[in-house]
Amino acid sequence: MPRLALYAIAVCVLAVVAAVISFVQGSLLGIVWVLFAGLSSNMAWFYLRRQRAQTAG
Repeated sequence: MPRLALYAIAVCVLAVVAAVISFVQGSLLGIVWVLFAGLSSNMAWFYLRRQRAQTAG
């Protein structure tokens, strides 16, 4: 697994935790954390697919 994909997954998990904490505290800042989690999740998928394409071809 590529190192950048692992970093993106770690950031995604941390952003989800931050979103949950924000929503529990009643802050709407959690919406930003959800969007950040989505972005980092897409980055992780991108790096994983790029590695598969490079090893397959």
